Amino acid sequence: MSNIRNVDLTALRTRLGRVGVWLGALESLPARAARDAAGQIEAMGYPTLWIAENRKEAFAQASILLSASEHLTVATGIANVWAREPDTAVSGANTLGEAFPDRFVLGLGIGHAKFVERYDKPLATMRTYLDRMHESADAGGSPVNPVPWLVAALRPKMLELAAARTQGSHPYFVPVEHTAFAREALGPAPVLAPEVAVVLDPDPSTARATARAYMKMYLDLPNYTGNLLTFGFTEDDLSDGGSDRLVDAIVPWGDVETIRSRVHEHLDAGADHVCIQPLTGGPGVGLRELQKLAPALLG
Repeated sequence: MSNIRNVDLTALRTRLGRVGVWLGALESLPARAARDAAGQIEAMGYPTLWIAENRKEAFAQASILLSASEHLTVATGIANVWAREPDTAVSGANTLGEAFPDRFVLGLGIGHAKFVERYDKPLATMRTYLDRMHESADAGGSPVNPVPWLVAALRPKMLELAAARTQGSHPYFVPVEHTAFAREALGPAPVLAPEVAVVLDPDPSTARATARAYMKMYLDLPNYTGNLLTFGFTEDDLSDGGSDRLVDAIVPWGDVETIRSRVHEHLDAGADHVCIQPLTGGPGVGLRELQKLAPALLG
């Protein structure tokens, strides 16, 4: 892959680090608490914080978190392409890139038909969107180094598009087998940064219950279920909250070493960066779990 927009991929891998945090739960917090959480995550040693775009607008949320930290990289996982025009996405990303040099990564995704009334032709839409982004690449602020773009890609054609037009991919809700598949589809150069939800609980019953509560929404979305069916899972695996086999493949649970081992399986399969999403099964956004995991994952 050519180095699209002259982004230094080696530097990007270094900035992301091998393990980061995916914390969509931050959207449930008021701004002051979210800022405090970002500071705590940075103090734990995690180099990158990924945020969602559901309850809060992604660029505004990223600005809040970047301003609350000194070195933390903030990445969107994902900014929905239906939420803004391509030139707006570029200008917003460049504005953050200029204000917080080398600390913002723009993760883009097509979303889901269930939540987007005008959802249509995801691959063609993403291709056109990226083409228009490239046409507007200098809009907004003027960062010294270009802001990296990643695409939330699962299947071959979207992965190929991510490799051709961006710096890589940020898959979500995938087993280790998909990470190996995505690396082959992307080729060696693009960055691959899968999300992995984790449950720090050694009890099979309660851990799987926590995982199933998280998985419920995703098992009702064809983008994810269709992808899982191509990796040896069956309709039976997808029903009734997910089979134990599926739950265990998507959401590693257990003690610190068990979770560390699964993260390294993704890294060994070709991931450059794994962003863990702690599931608590109760109150809190996962900061306690992240603190317990940090020595093993970041050492």
